[in-house]
Amino acid sequence: MNNKTYLKYYLLSLAGLAIACAYPVYMCIKVILMMVVSGAVPYKEYPKYIIPYTPIAVSLIAGVLIMPLIQKLFRRIDIIAGSAASLAVFFVTETFMETKILVMAERTVVLGSWQMSLCYVPPEQFESRPWKAVDVLLGGYSPLFKVHFYLISVVIIIALLNSFYGFARMIRTGDYKKKRALAVQTVTGVMFLGMCIWACFTAFYRTGDLVVKPVSAVLMGTFFALLGVTAGIFAASLMIAKRRLLSTVIPVVTSVLVTVLMYIGEMFLLNGHLYRFGRGLLFRGIPGMVLAPADILIIAAAGVITAVICVFINKKSNN
Repeated sequence: MNNKTYLKYYLLSLAGLAIACAYPVYMCIKVILMMVVSGAVPYKEYPKYIIPYTPIAVSLIAGVLIMPLIQKLFRRIDIIAGSAASLAVFFVTETFMETKILVMAERTVVLGSWQMSLCYVPPEQFESRPWKAVDVLLGGYSPLFKVHFYLISVVIIIALLNSFYGFARMIRTGDYKKKRALAVQTVTGVMFLGMCIWACFTAFYRTGDLVVKPVSAVLMGTFFALLGVTAGIFAASLMIAKRRLLSTVIPVVTSVLVTVLMYIGEMFLLNGHLYRFGRGLLFRGIPGMVLAPADILIIAAAGVITAVICVFINKKSNN
């Protein structure tokens, strides 16, 4: 092991992550100061999507900070142990912020309840939002809407930590058989995080109707599929050098299940409904199901893309 190279990688990773997470951490400090001064955060001054992104940032920093210790104590399962520790930090921070931060809107509510409204329309449209069909769907606050928030958060955390820990492990051991898988994981993880940030500031251009515009449909479909692929590649990185069936089937199943879970989270959010990506038979819910044929195609696409990447990764790792 090259101790100097490892130390340099560790410090650069920690510094880079601190810079990348500066804004979410700043949002948290800003909100805490407003709470101290006013007792609650005025909705017009509320930083967009402080949850779950501030807890994600804090958990990633914590996960990378303890990386040398984790890799020393848990050599074979370092990414599992590191992810578990980081996710524990995430859920503690998320729960604290959801229940202790108050937002002043039409009435003062806890942050978790306020965040639910932002899944429909961004905060700057709070007074003028055109509810239309969604107005009927938004009843009282339900914690079930957080299924998709938590799912997205978990995938971001494990995917990015997988890259940090994986490359660090290569430096420690000199074993580069996971290099391709980790490179792909880094690309998908960063792409998915980028789409999450894009969605935060645009909600992918939804207007409040259940039937979304074509641009929204393309972006939402891509987002759902990329979520599944990112989770599938994480599973694929754990399956390197395993039997070919396992190294492909398990990642594909993971990808499909995670994409389906995202749809379930959206269904909880919309009180048993889903956003529709267009009109007509392709986009209409199948009798007895909430999913439309278009949704099934998106789920299948996540699995197929994951399978293709797995074949590529395993082919390269075996050469």
